Amino acid sequence: MSNLLQQLKQQSTVVADTGDLDSIRRFSPQDATTNPSLILQAVQSGKYNQQVQAILHDVRDHAGTLDEAVDEACDRLVVAMGAMILQQVPGRVSTEVNARLSFDTLASLAKARRLIELYAQAGIPRERILIKLAATWEGIRAAEVLEKEGIQCNLTLIFSFAQARACAEAGAYLISPFVGRILDWYRKADPTRSYAPADEPGVHSVQRIYRYFRRLEYPTVVMGASFRNSGEILALAGCDRLTISPKLLDELASTEGDLQPVLADSGEREARPAPISQAQFRWEMNEDAMATEKLAEGIRGFEADQLKLEALLREQLAAIQAAGGTA
Repeated sequence: MSNLLQQLKQQSTVVADTGDLDSIRRFSPQDATTNPSLILQAVQSGKYNQQVQAILHDVRDHAGTLDEAVDEACDRLVVAMGAMILQQVPGRVSTEVNARLSFDTLASLAKARRLIELYAQAGIPRERILIKLAATWEGIRAAEVLEKEGIQCNLTLIFSFAQARACAEAGAYLISPFVGRILDWYRKADPTRSYAPADEPGVHSVQRIYRYFRRLEYPTVVMGASFRNSGEILALAGCDRLTISPKLLDELASTEGDLQPVLADSGEREARPAPISQAQFRWEMNEDAMATEKLAEGIRGFEADQLKLEALLREQLAAIQAAGGTA
């Protein structure tokens, strides 16, 4: 009998939710996805000091102000790490637009295009990149423009059906509905209640989105994310993609059993409604306290780690400048 990870790979595309190259090599996922928190962890590990120093020396010589140099260094770093990841996976890597741009469509577009430009300079075609944007109304509008330009997107921090629907209607290539963070909210709201993995509200959310997309024949890929336990993953077997942390990948790889698919296209079809309006989107988000709170919390969390990364790079860049470029 094969292990659960091997069986899962037969039913869903497995994506590594990590920037750690050793983990990616070990589990051989199709794709990988990163975010500011994962990039910060990778840099803090010390494994990429050589790449970081090379980037900082280069931006010191070519960027303008210190703030501009730090911003450019961050962009080059995420692209450099994306390029290294792509040497280990046959598919794509998701690269995230700065979370502080989540409510600015034009700035998100500019940053996304810059990241694609840097990848092109590294010889990596846009077909291997997914630009990752928070699924705010503004982020979804940016994705709509980018998709028309041939830049495919991963809309992240999906906590509500309204977000998922708006993304599909905008033509987003892929969405990442979160599972574990939804469970976190419900556990905090009612600490006395327990959930079996298959009955968790986050699992039900992804199942509802998947079935809706199939019934209305939206091509948008559904990639379950943010798992707290392997049971959540097994309850979504058959979902288009699942992005999984190294810890849970290891657990699945070391567990044998019989994994039956849960999600599949039923063949049922229905007509698509008129696209959701901005007013309706914002109202439905307003009515969903969990989605509103978790989206805001997720953006703040990514921004906090982005600021830590920038501070780390700023400190190292200052040291290089103080040493006259010899550090």
